Amino acid sequence: MPGLLLVNLGTPDEPSPPAVRRYLRQFLSDPRVLDMNPVGRALLLNLVILPLRPRLSAAAYLKIWTDRGSPLLVHGRDLVAEVKQRLGDDWQVELGMRYGQPSIAGALDRLDARPLVVLPLYPQYSSAATGSSLEEVFRVLGARQVVPGLSTREDFFAEPGFLDAFSAVAAPLLARELAADPKAHVLMSFHGLPERQVKKADPSGVHCLVKSDCCDSLGPKNRHCYRAQCFATARALATRLGLRRGAVSVSFQSRLGRTPWIRPYTDSILRDLAAREIKRLLVLCPAFVADCLETLEEIGIRGREQWKSLGGEELTLVPSLNASPAWAETVAQMASRLA
Repeated sequence: MPGLLLVNLGTPDEPSPPAVRRYLRQFLSDPRVLDMNPVGRALLLNLVILPLRPRLSAAAYLKIWTDRGSPLLVHGRDLVAEVKQRLGDDWQVELGMRYGQPSIAGALDRLDARPLVVLPLYPQYSSAATGSSLEEVFRVLGARQVVPGLSTREDFFAEPGFLDAFSAVAAPLLARELAADPKAHVLMSFHGLPERQVKKADPSGVHCLVKSDCCDSLGPKNRHCYRAQCFATARALATRLGLRRGAVSVSFQSRLGRTPWIRPYTDSILRDLAAREIKRLLVLCPAFVADCLETLEEIGIRGREQWKSLGGEELTLVPSLNASPAWAETVAQMASRLA
């Protein structure tokens, strides 16, 4: 029986400061996430982040929590059911979170299957998400007496099914916005990363973030550059949606701390677009395949509040892929090809 492990980043068990503190401790103790000196990481985590951040994050989670729980977990479970239906009874499908529950270790314990396919649900590759998730899978399996073989994908930013599914979700909303205002603008906001992490993925050491156009194309020098992959995703979606160059912008959100993160920043782009007297904005978040804190609260609530404070009339968040039929079919097809 083939087995499929779908991996996402994770979520607190509940929208409370203690639960968020447990989650953040596990998340930010990961050296691939806070890639700094271990002593410095411990000091930053225990003296700065954990005393302050859990209460603020818990309040944000509370705004998006549903009767079924965390949206990320709810959509993940629904996706498992939809993919399982498409793959059939011969397949076993499990969900594992890199941080929190259900854990990767627990999901692998339940997956008594051969061959084993592991699919991290991050379209663009980053060491902090994809690399960390795969490292945890290898750690858990490597401790077993019989180590199973497995197949995986490091990214799927150029997967036609992924791009088609996102375009299908966005197209009706785009048509509605353009009907209301032909000057409506599209913003594609991706999760950000510290610049130092992007530079580490450059084997040459002299390409990434050196020139303003370094992400305009993909090649051997930047094949694993997260920022370049994000721009490639944006170009492909813009083509599918029939967007002209001036009607779409790309930005990066969720930065933390004082170190430089990849630009342009989403909050800065919102100010720039408002200064251009754009009134209606459609926002896609193509780094996320499931709606979560970063899409629903950061963009859908805080981003909308900022936009209206700047004089914008409407900010519409395009729902993520979640467990939509087209996305479930794409996941099933990717798994079948890897098995």
